[in-house]
Amino acid sequence: MITHVAGLFTHPEQEWKEISDTEESISHVYFAHILFLALVPPVSAYIGTTRIGWAVGKAAPVMLEESSALTMAILTYIAMLAGVAVMGLFIKWMSQTYDASPTLARCIVFASYTATPLFIAGLCMLYPTPMIIMLVGLCAVAYTAYLLYSGIAIFMDIPEQKGFVFASSILTSGLVLLVALMATTVLIWGLGFGPAYL
Repeated sequence: MITHVAGLFTHPEQEWKEISDTEESISHVYFAHILFLALVPPVSAYIGTTRIGWAVGKAAPVMLEESSALTMAILTYIAMLAGVAVMGLFIKWMSQTYDASPTLARCIVFASYTATPLFIAGLCMLYPTPMIIMLVGLCAVAYTAYLLYSGIAIFMDIPEQKGFVFASSILTSGLVLLVALMATTVLIWGLGFGPAYL
């Protein structure tokens, strides 16, 4: 799995072909890839928000209580694991429209490898400076979109023109899922389950 991760950053088109030629089950991709990479953002955020904190300008650093940060880290981890599965289900559901017939396992594999830059970008949360997080996040989103557009036609074995439209549909679904997750977070925080600051 680690070789695939490195390959997606060094030679993505070739790596997509290698990933496409490998049959993986849902349990295998979760246990060998997603469960570990999805730990990076919440663990980094827990450490960064409880040990270092963040500041805007010259203000004193703001930090979270450990119990609050732990709860948020666990919920983030669960949301990321579920998000990959939901995106895999969306990809499977939409694939019929684009004359592709992948298994659900292949769709989840594709979703998990496409999300790899987002997982790795979570390392920036070790030092949670808002400007750094924003810049790294934008770069991760841009590279994730690049992986999506460059890999969908290869992975689904469809023409590039259909791949472009299919990738655009996946990207739109991902944005809708992100907005839904943000709205849910706001509702939960509004019920009194928000972060507790030191």
